Amino acid sequence: MLFGKRKQIVKRILIVEDEPLTAFDNENMLGDAGYEVVATVDGLDEALEVLEREAIDLILSDLRLRKDQSGIELARAAKAKGVPTLFATGHSYPGASEIAVGCVMKPYTERQLCKAIECVDRHLQGEKVKPPKGVELFIAVDETE
Repeated sequence: MLFGKRKQIVKRILIVEDEPLTAFDNENMLGDAGYEVVATVDGLDEALEVLEREAIDLILSDLRLRKDQSGIELARAAKAKGVPTLFATGHSYPGASEIAVGCVMKPYTERQLCKAIECVDRHLQGEKVKPPKGVELFIAVDETE
């Protein structure tokens, strides 16, 4: 596609982040990039409620949430519903590749976040992708590009 706009699968995003400034920045960055932010919540229970009642294409979630809650349980619930999760975190989780589509490491730039979501979108459409620096995708990567 030379001059046309690429088809997007990921349009509606749920942000789950317990750090208010990061949540605010993510919401603004993604909104400016043309994504619809379905909701921005800071806890597991609220995220699960939104997941049940809204159509969501991707969850952007921190691993550590308020009240010692975890994005891991959310990612498991989302996976069971067929909704991919992209972790945005400063902490690694050894089993993340079993429940999430990838991870963008904090601190990240607006460009890294948007490129990470674009890579997830392309992967969901069956394309081979190479993630940008600071982004790990738990998918097969074509290193020849």
